[in-house]
Amino acid sequence: MAQDKLVSPSFCYILAANFLLFFAFYLILPILPFYLQDQFNADRSMIGFILSCYTIAALCIRPFSGYLLDTFARRPLYLIAYAVFMVIFAGYMIASLLSLFIVFRILHGFAFGMVTVSGNTIVIDILPSSRRGEGIGYYGLANNIAMSFGPMTGLFMHTSFSYETIFACSLVSCFLGFIMAYLVKTPLKQTIKKEPISLDRFFLVKGTWAGISLLLLSIPYGMTTTYVAMYADEIGISVNSGLYFTFMAIGLAVSRLFSGRQVDKGRITLVISLGMYLAAASFFGLAALERLMRWNPGFTSYLYIGIALSQGVAFGTMFPAFNTLFVNLAPNSQRGTATSTYLTSWDVGIGIGLMAGGSIAQAFGGFNHAYLFGACLTILSTLFFLFKAGPHFNRNKLR
Repeated sequence: MAQDKLVSPSFCYILAANFLLFFAFYLILPILPFYLQDQFNADRSMIGFILSCYTIAALCIRPFSGYLLDTFARRPLYLIAYAVFMVIFAGYMIASLLSLFIVFRILHGFAFGMVTVSGNTIVIDILPSSRRGEGIGYYGLANNIAMSFGPMTGLFMHTSFSYETIFACSLVSCFLGFIMAYLVKTPLKQTIKKEPISLDRFFLVKGTWAGISLLLLSIPYGMTTTYVAMYADEIGISVNSGLYFTFMAIGLAVSRLFSGRQVDKGRITLVISLGMYLAAASFFGLAALERLMRWNPGFTSYLYIGIALSQGVAFGTMFPAFNTLFVNLAPNSQRGTATSTYLTSWDVGIGIGLMAGGSIAQAFGGFNHAYLFGACLTILSTLFFLFKAGPHFNRNKLR
């Protein structure tokens, strides 16, 4: 029996749009703590607060994004959000006051929240249901490739170019991505009976337990993507911090090539569980680097890269599975709500990680304590999924 066709022009365009959007995002992500420190003399706690404003704003808009996408045409909303996200990069270049930068960061978070929910929902509309897990895996792979090149490029440019030049490169990347997004053709959205406003129109109630598990998992992930370069500088690791993101992205990319297919075979909870075990081990390893540097700096530098690779494999394994889990708990008419709930859970944890990571490092004198805290949360998330969220999904899934 022939498989449903996965690749189409619109699927290719949205992959390109997703890559260029996340490349712009990741290009500035690792240099923002340095930018705030150099330009505004912000301390670690203030940096954590400012960076978390972005995630909090994205979080606030997510539930409304899902409702709008389930109620109105999805493509126009996607394009508007993409355009706003693009323009904010120009705003960073003119932000001479810290308060103005914070305003732009909040607006950027709103746009990011909308454009990511829109993109994830549209790609689900484009994909055949029999190959949805595989397709979501490839869609996420575009993020991972961007994660491979974006932070590494940003950190490299940080040593040779001005911050304004880096922001301008992000603006150009987003402009090219907007062109790709404009070329995406979406299937005609079926008219559905309008339902009364309720909580389930903004948040997938059946996804609450899985959302809690994902939230706990995303806290240490948020600490890693934002502070791992500063952590490496703090403990004296000589390896270019950009390589951490590169190897993490390699792990994410490689794992997505097979995890999506396993998801399509119905092994969603197994895939998530295996990813959680590896994630917990990797965060404990990250926390141990500070002590290991006193013992053998050379070995610790190699381990630093190995941890990045294992983290990539862990999260790359789980991403398509968690995304599909939320979609499979919702009727087709609530795909936007399911996607926004999935991303909201992730963003809450990222936001907590941004604030907690800087604050714990400030209070206890090092990021190693923050990563130890994150590792313990990963263990808690694993236990919660095994005994609560996973069984709940198996009882309530619709497909």
